[in-house]
Amino acid sequence: MSSYTVDDFDKHLDNGPYEWPGGYPLFFVMSDGDALGFQAAIDNAEEIREAILNDSNNGWRITACCINWEDDFLICCHDGDPIPSAYGEGGDE
Repeated sequence: MSSYTVDDFDKHLDNGPYEWPGGYPLFFVMSDGDALGFQAAIDNAEEIREAILNDSNNGWRITACCINWEDDFLICCHDGDPIPSAYGEGGDE
């Protein structure tokens, strides 16, 4: 069973797409290692909660929420949108 819980997920959603202090951009790590953008997580929150509760490998289970420090080419596995980086070449200064 994953140590990432529905409560963890809900707290991350409530706190928004940036880590504070610092304003670093967050993304979610799926059970298969793919990256999921914050908006895609919001849009599919019910499927994600169910997958976490059932420890499912249906493609929606999140295992962590992380900061994208420098990967300018990180994209969301669901919608293909870029996930901003904190310090990459295209990241915020």
